[in-house]
Amino acid sequence: MSRQKKTKLVHGVGRNDSDYVVNTTSPNGKQTMCPYYNTWSNMLSRAYSQKFHARQPTYIGVTVCEEWHSFMAFRSWMIKQDWEGKHLDKDIIVPGNKVYSPNRCAFVSRETNSLLNSLASARGELPIGVHWCSGKFRAAISENGKRVRLGHFTAPFAAHLAWREAKVKITRAAARDCDDPRVSSGLLRHSYRIESGLVA
Repeated sequence: MSRQKKTKLVHGVGRNDSDYVVNTTSPNGKQTMCPYYNTWSNMLSRAYSQKFHARQPTYIGVTVCEEWHSFMAFRSWMIKQDWEGKHLDKDIIVPGNKVYSPNRCAFVSRETNSLLNSLASARGELPIGVHWCSGKFRAAISENGKRVRLGHFTAPFAAHLAWREAKVKITRAAARDCDDPRVSSGLLRHSYRIESGLVA
């Protein structure tokens, strides 16, 4: 009676239950990784890799739903999405979300994916969007990959209010231009949180 070969878990939780080879090598030695598997593996890394957490501590505490511990289950979901050239996002639809799951994740453009990154980045004592420069508080924001200066202020909160106003405007513009209604609604929810000062 033969024993079934035990497969090593991916990042301690993931099961590569594929019915095909996910990593192939061409005659010239070039390796090609299945894009579904690559996205799945990277997602598990962000949730469970201690090395990744050392570089990106904001991901500590993030998990992947049990359904997506199966590669083929994740692949079945991803294959139905508009994913090519886009990034898997977990917290635009639901602000503050820490769980990768089908109803909370979406594929978004690079610009949309980076739009809210600064909200979770580590900062000093100054409010978000504010830096000390030339004896005054400077407000600045990133728009379309470019840093936009919003002016100098005598008080940090005044600089933060300038950032907040600009961030709300940019976020709502992105919501209007988005084709995915879930992502559009999520961006609007983020804009209301920013406008209300819940992100500071």
